[in-house]
Formats: sequence, C-alpha cells, structure tokens
Amino acid sequence: MKQWKLQDAKARFSECVEQCIKEGPQMITRRGTPTAVLVPVSEWELLQKSRKPTLKELLLTDWARFDDLPIPKRGSWKHRPPPNFDD
Repeated sequence: MKQWKLQDAKARFSECVEQCIKEGPQMITRRGTPTAVLVPVSEWELLQKSRKPTLKELLLTDWARFDDLPIPKRGSWKHRPPPNFDD
C-alpha cells in the first residue's frame, strides 16, 4: 500500500485516485501518522457487505421485530417492599 503525505495527496488527487484504482488502497498520512485510506469502490462494497449490523440496524429492519424475539412475560418476579433508609 503506497503512502501519501496529505499535502501531496491534495495536490495530486487525480493521480492518487488513479493509483487507487490500479493498485488498490492508498494510505494518507498527516505529519507521518496514518490518517485515512483511499479504497476502490469495489473493495469498499465488499467491506460493507461483510460487516456485522449494529443492534439499532437490526431492530430497524423489516424482518427483525419484537414479536419474533422470545421475551419473558412481565410480572413473574416477586415484588418486595422498598428498603427503609430512615433507621
């Protein structure tokens, strides 16, 4: 993976994109520290497909609804009086 200084990547962005398409991901550094990676769209799509969805994403989908989840009935626990802190 080729590394580009941020100022070089900005100045030669078209060349950076062309190298990304031909050779694969390109690392962008700021002050010598890896900061970003430019990847081809095909590789990005593969990464997105292989990632696991978050709980929020699962709950917002059409196929994951609460009626499908095994939720125990409420009220099966015995209630106890609250503690007295005055003593």
